[in-house]
Formats: sequence, structure tokens, C-alpha cells
Amino acid sequence: MTTATLSNVQRLQSALANSPFDVLHVTNLVNAQWLSGFTGSSCSVFISPTSSVFVTDSRYTVQANDEVTDMEVRWHQAPKSAEQMWDEVLTELGAKTVGYEDSLTVARLARTQEKLGQFTWLKADDSIKPLRMRKTPDEIAKVRDACALADKCLEHVHRLLQPGVSEMDISLDIEFFFRRQGSVISFEPIVASGPNSAKPHGHATERKLERGDFVTLDLGCKLNGYCSDITRTFVIGEASPRHVEVYEQVLRAEQECCQLCVVGASGKEIDAHARAILDEKGLAKYFGHGLGHGLGRDVHDFGSLSPSSEDTLDEGMIFTVEPGVYIEGFGGVRVEDDVLVTAAGPEILNAFPRGLTIV
Repeated sequence: MTTATLSNVQRLQSALANSPFDVLHVTNLVNAQWLSGFTGSSCSVFISPTSSVFVTDSRYTVQANDEVTDMEVRWHQAPKSAEQMWDEVLTELGAKTVGYEDSLTVARLARTQEKLGQFTWLKADDSIKPLRMRKTPDEIAKVRDACALADKCLEHVHRLLQPGVSEMDISLDIEFFFRRQGSVISFEPIVASGPNSAKPHGHATERKLERGDFVTLDLGCKLNGYCSDITRTFVIGEASPRHVEVYEQVLRAEQECCQLCVVGASGKEIDAHARAILDEKGLAKYFGHGLGHGLGRDVHDFGSLSPSSEDTLDEGMIFTVEPGVYIEGFGGVRVEDDVLVTAAGPEILNAFPRGLTIV
């Protein structure tokens, strides 16, 4: 069986073969969903090199039995507590030492150790992070679908970009579009026009679009458990020479950095390349955030393209590439695509046009 055909449970079990604990207790919700396929809001997974058990509460009994197919499903209801169920599972698995994740709070760890003191609790290395960064073919297919739906949303909603339409109306239409298509928003859409577009994460307001505005739309959905994240910036009515200059420089940085997303590339060096391009026009000082982040189960998944990144890109990883320039009093531009790293080179997963669009 090749790595590509292993389930996420099997991939993690292989990584745990030489771990110092008998069982890993996965309490991070996204990690547990990644392992199990569960879409509910409360669960954990116990996993050893040879066994795996999914645990939830009685609210999700039917849902868990429908969605979780690769492991045994257990559930608890009052008066039995979660810790009592954990005790049963760990005892049945023959555990003496149990690994816990960073996401377990200090208070919850202390309570667990008090109630389950017969087990030795050890802080686990993050074995899941490198696995989640390298997507399986099934995961890649799901991200592709989410990206295709984001493209359709942009195609639908950019028709609303005209003087007199409010940012809030556009934001609501984005969310409604995704819900109508059987998905949810992967983050609150950013609809920022005119001076508001100089705010990288500005919230939609009642401001109405005006001629001469930059309008930034940053949106994405979560479809079948996987996310998309795309940004395009438009101009309303007429573009000034300054609009064109700023936009074209950001676009050039985005396109060149997408092409640098190859196996073996440094996340820090790709980010530096974007800043060097922007600096040619004196714009780097207006670019304050990282170039990109990992994408998958979370919209801000593991991995980054940034000045502090320690990541080396590898096959199966997906990153956003999103340089931006934000000039107070004038406006801002961001162009963003989701990029898959493959053995043959980068593959851009979004298709919506990237050139300066005047609407």
C-alpha cells in the first residue's frame, strides 16, 4: 500500500510507531475531524499504532455512526462523564502512558490527570502537523471543489459592484450564495471599498461603493470539510494611473510568487521575493502581513509563507499566495490564489481572472 492510498488514521499510526506513549489522545477538534471525517462540534480520538477509537457524546450518536467509518465509534451520555468514557477506552486499549496535544488547556489537563491519575500523561510532539500539511489525493480533490465554488461565487457577486451598493449587501450575498450551494463561509467575507480597502481585514460596513473606489473581495467556503480562500480587487468606474501602478505591481508579485511554490522552496524566501518586487515601486512598506498560509481543513491551516516561516514546501502542500498594498487615505489592493505544490510544479487552483477589472 502506497502512502497516497493510506487513510489519515493509517498515516498517523505509522508516525506513532516509535512514540514514547501507548495511546495519543487527539482533542484538537480539527485534528479529530481530519482523522475521522466527523463534522460535529464535539469529539476526540484515541489512537495507537494498531487501534483507533472515536468518542463523542449522545447528541451526535446517529451522526457519528453515519460519518465515522475508519474506526470504532463510542459515545457517552449523562450520568456518565467524558472522563469515565475515556477511562474505559484507555483501559480496553491497555494504555499505561497517554500522549496529549498542545491544544489541551492547562485546566483541562489538570482535571484529566486528577480523574485519570492511573495513566501517565505525556506532552506529545506534533505528529499531525506534517501530515495535515501534505494533503492526500482525496483532500486535494475536496480543496479543488471548494476553490471552484469560490470562483463561482466571485463570478456571481462581482456583478453587484456598482455605485450605490453597500459593502454589507455584497457580504450578505456572498454568504447566501455559499449556503445556497450547500457549503458555509470559511471566514467572514472581507468587502472593503475606497478608503476601507486600506484595511487588510476590514469588516463590511454600510458604506456605499463610489466611482474611483478600489473594492477588495476576500472570500472562501468550507465544502465537505475543506476550505478555499480567494481575493480579487476591482476598480469602480474609472482607474487612475496610481490605481494601475499599484495593482500591476501587486499582481506581478502574486504571479511570480505562485510560480515559486515548488518542491524544496523556502516559505521565507518566497515571501522575501514578494517584498522585493513591491519595493521596486516603494510599496513594500505598505505590505505588513505574511505572503500566505497553509490551506486545508482550516482556512489558516498549518504552514506559512512569511518572514518568520521555517517551512520547506513539499508535494501535496497547499498555500495561499496573497501579497497586498494598503495605503491609508487612498486604498488597498490584494490578489490571492490557492496554490498546490506538485512534483511537476505549482498548480493554481483558482480560475477567476486576475487582471485589473474595472466595473
